[in-house]
Amino acid sequence: MQAKTSVSLIGAPTDIGAGHRGASMGPEALRVAGLGPALAARGLDVVDRGNVSGPFNPWQPPHDGYRHLDGVVAWNRAVMEAVGAELAHGRVPILLGGDHCLAIGSITAVARHCREQGKHLTVLWLDAHADFNTASITPSGNIHGMPVACLCGFGPDALTELGGDAPQISPGQIRQIGIRSVDVDEKKLVHDVGLDIYDMRYIDEVGMRRAMEEALSNLGPDDHLHVSFDVDFLDPSIAPGVGTTIPGGPTYREAQLCMEMIADSGCLGSLDIMELNPALDTRNQTALLAVDLVESLFGKSTLMRD
Repeated sequence: MQAKTSVSLIGAPTDIGAGHRGASMGPEALRVAGLGPALAARGLDVVDRGNVSGPFNPWQPPHDGYRHLDGVVAWNRAVMEAVGAELAHGRVPILLGGDHCLAIGSITAVARHCREQGKHLTVLWLDAHADFNTASITPSGNIHGMPVACLCGFGPDALTELGGDAPQISPGQIRQIGIRSVDVDEKKLVHDVGLDIYDMRYIDEVGMRRAMEEALSNLGPDDHLHVSFDVDFLDPSIAPGVGTTIPGGPTYREAQLCMEMIADSGCLGSLDIMELNPALDTRNQTALLAVDLVESLFGKSTLMRD
């Protein structure tokens, strides 16, 4: 585990970028599942900063290709400021979502911090979806399907330039794990920009261990690893509490191995936990599983050998 042991929980209770209601309840579900106490029991200094605030979700149709753009910008600005403040104090921010559009603000803050500190940023995007849509290739206008594109400079100026000049990151800084649902036009854009994707077909062929070894290769002491964990990364048989369930995701053991190998890298510097939807869950089981996996990100292991 990395030297940093001080973590800050930041709730962002909104589903303003999503196509289903309910992710706004995700932060509280993670708290009810015991995320803070679980990390404290691992010896971490845990502070819960409460929730950032933003506009109510008006649940309107798309306008000029985007749903709720002004509200999405407001929420992401609040997230960016909150995450940036924790990084400035040497703490590891853990963003409790909320839908995945919020990763725009979170990663924008992390990218700025890394530039200021002379660190190299690598983003691990754990998700069933590539989230590289744009307004021109998706009819829904839901911005939770666009955050990676926005971070790479493809999207409305209000989001691509949230932290200043665009892009915030380059496609070469992103490793996507567990992808298994990509729209046809989105797939072409992903190939055009050269996004590094370890999809489920590849994981099936070579195994999670080799996929993660490749995704984590070349990390060193000057690297900051940001993990953006969409809970729909997991197979819905073990994690039903998400708005967009896609069969064929990682099993419990594959997910645990993924998290333990990230912990072994010693580079974890920030984390998003996104798209948990308690309205679609069963007895908070998905939140409890997410807490279990986050514990592994911070060093819990069943390893019984030296």
